[in-house]
Amino acid sequence: MEYRHLGRSGLVISEIAYGNWLTHGSQVEADAATACVRAALDAGITTFDTADVYAATRAETVLGAALRGERREGLEILTKVYWPTGPGRNDRGLSRKHIMESIDGSLRRLQTDYVDLYQAHRYDVATPLEETMEAFADVVRSGKALYIGVSEWPAEQIRRAHAMARDLHFPLVSNQPQYNALWRVIEGEVVPTCEELGLGQVVFSPLAQGVLTGKYEPGRQPPQGSRATDDKGGAGMIARWMRDEVLEAVQHLEPLAA
Repeated sequence: MEYRHLGRSGLVISEIAYGNWLTHGSQVEADAATACVRAALDAGITTFDTADVYAATRAETVLGAALRGERREGLEILTKVYWPTGPGRNDRGLSRKHIMESIDGSLRRLQTDYVDLYQAHRYDVATPLEETMEAFADVVRSGKALYIGVSEWPAEQIRRAHAMARDLHFPLVSNQPQYNALWRVIEGEVVPTCEELGLGQVVFSPLAQGVLTGKYEPGRQPPQGSRATDDKGGAGMIARWMRDEVLEAVQHLEPLAA
């Protein structure tokens, strides 16, 4: 395993991160999830990414249990806030109320006193950005998060947030976008903006949820046990990539991959 700094920050993370968006707490049973986490640790992965909304908060709980007993200083634990985590009007978004309540819930489920990176899971058009960034500043000052990041934010919003974070003296260090050979929309504006500002990319779906492995072939049924056959949400998530023209294009990438 190789390791690198996250953006221009001093935080060092593993080059490969372990994410549990569509797995822990839903598609994968707890014992299998724990086995996967152990295998990741054995491979040298130290960076684990989750979110409070994954599997209706269960993903954080499973990850926290799987990492129990590990040396906390040797891990980088990342989570996120924005999407609904309850039925209430304030159980969503990037208001001060939701951020402050959500970080405490995430820490409790993850069984840790702090997260290394706390990320705004989307941009909240209903909350003033000043309110959001001031709340993140207080989360950092309280020691509950060491760094702040965003996820799937456009370049203009990233630039505004970075300026506010600088004024509030807390580290905004990363963006988490979807990015792979089939989905390259961040290359136009987001990547150049982040390079200019010193933000790293913690990308999700780098293999287009398994499609870029080449295991799905045009005109053939998906392999049993694959995400495309999962009836707990996986099949729906991967459906947009399962068109024959996409799968045929992936097959043409095989020589390059080899």
